[in-house]
Amino acid sequence: MRLLVLGGIRSGKSEVAEALVAGAGAVRYVATAQESTSDAGWAARIAAHRQRRPGTWQTEEVGTSPGHLAELLNSAKADETILVDDLGNWLSGVYDAGGDLTDAPIAELADAVRSCGAGLLVLVGPEVGLGVLPATEAGRAFADASGLLNQRVAAACDGVALVVAGEVSWLRGGDLVQQAGVREAAAPPRSEPATAPAEPFVFEAAGAGSVLSTADGGDTLSFSPGMELPLPDESAAHEAAERLLTLRLNGAGLGALVPVVRFAGGVQGRPDPRPFQKPRALVLRGDRTGGFSAGDSAEAADRRLDEVVEGTATLAMLAATAGASVQAIDCPSAGPAELHDALDDTAVDAALTLGWRLADAAANEGVDLLVLASCGTGSDAAAAAVVAVLTGAEPAALLGRVVDSTGFVDDAAWIRKIGAVRDARHRIRNRSREPHVMLSMLGGGDIAVATGIVLGAASRRLPLVIDGPVGIAAGLVARDYGAQTRHWLLMPDHGDNPTVKLAADVLGAAPFLSLRLALGEGATALAALPMVNTALTIAAATPLRTPADAEAEADGLSEQERIEAEIQRVVADSPTAEMPYVKPSWED
Repeated sequence: MRLLVLGGIRSGKSEVAEALVAGAGAVRYVATAQESTSDAGWAARIAAHRQRRPGTWQTEEVGTSPGHLAELLNSAKADETILVDDLGNWLSGVYDAGGDLTDAPIAELADAVRSCGAGLLVLVGPEVGLGVLPATEAGRAFADASGLLNQRVAAACDGVALVVAGEVSWLRGGDLVQQAGVREAAAPPRSEPATAPAEPFVFEAAGAGSVLSTADGGDTLSFSPGMELPLPDESAAHEAAERLLTLRLNGAGLGALVPVVRFAGGVQGRPDPRPFQKPRALVLRGDRTGGFSAGDSAEAADRRLDEVVEGTATLAMLAATAGASVQAIDCPSAGPAELHDALDDTAVDAALTLGWRLADAAANEGVDLLVLASCGTGSDAAAAAVVAVLTGAEPAALLGRVVDSTGFVDDAAWIRKIGAVRDARHRIRNRSREPHVMLSMLGGGDIAVATGIVLGAASRRLPLVIDGPVGIAAGLVARDYGAQTRHWLLMPDHGDNPTVKLAADVLGAAPFLSLRLALGEGATALAALPMVNTALTIAAATPLRTPADAEAEADGLSEQERIEAEIQRVVADSPTAEMPYVKPSWED
């Protein structure tokens, strides 16, 4: 089957094409773009494409040898799956190689597409008919050649799809795609696990007075490494950061909050990101037995969860201040990991499914930001065990001091926890580090649910704020399911937690604050959310600098002098500047 996917710039056409071939184990990916050492933006786009390709795909570069594409298609075998991305870059390569934009090379490629013997061939092409007519003769010639190329290749294909604003319309052959069992295309791809139910799963909104659990789910989904998930818009993220330099700010800038604006630009896909309007905190409660839970109290965990549901917990107060809704989730309980696996495979699948659907349901309800919180027993030890195994770190260096429910440091409990983590690591020393096995051996219910949330959030382009051991451990495990997940994670502060600090460094999640709060996992994220929205409001609402501002900057004043002058101007313009001085009574 031969399929052509057309679309404009940033329409999502590449993601749609990748979704069409996602069902194939091995894909022959033909890259037509030429690399550039002088254009950093272009290099970043190529790097983003490379990063999201699964390791089972074989990449062939034809950017400098466009004539090789027809040869490759003519020699394809029936058991091959080929993805060509994209025809516009191929045409540029023909022109750069000294070829003229005539019918000859286009006809040759169209013939190669028509005769290609691959089991599935998917080609990506830019639709040029919706743009402004180029102002130069060379530009018009290229647009004409692109249109002709699309027509000839479309005529040689069994199906043609048009992607506009992330939505797919089959112009021809959509029914053949379904009949042939080719994965249904959607943009951006949601990478549904293999056994997802046909009907979408939607949770009822859960707030105070309700707790979700794995018993509330439907069919269990199946997860495996190599998931294809979308990435944030790196171009928009860069533009959002650059735009800050053009704002008429009363000072030197947003400082440590610049990365927040950049992150929001990427996840929202716009250079002027807006404040998050509908955040949601997901509070996970998953208990453990054995040494991992030494010093922790199940009764205290019950009380913390009850207070969250009742709205009296510190976490609930912070959520209310940040304007976030709250969902409480009861995760599967885990056994003593130092003696045997914490969960069986069925429980891991159920926990991952619950997490995926929580994120999916949140996106369906219009939630634009998730915050991950936790209040279970033994979660710090389980996270330390997962991070120790995945990074090779020493458990004693990862686990902080144990503080019991009365607020006292319990060194004996810390020793028992360290011993349990070391015993668990020794027990599994010869076993696989595959993510599903990691969750079964060590992770437990809350980390498994959190992993499903990370995967589901990335599939729906939903950013996720993490600040504690459960969230960071889930981020590490989710990365091994789909490497794109880490780009959707925002960390305000690691709180000097050694487990979180190390895993955040491995994930590349740099904190932008240093609050060192000790109010439970998720509290720092919720405390930081108003500041995040303030930064986004300033970035979106502040006007751009005018030519008059530029003239003022060129007056020879230093940056500090300009700031002081601006402060004086603001004070002078203040309504209180003209108010008469009133002598206080104590000066009499």
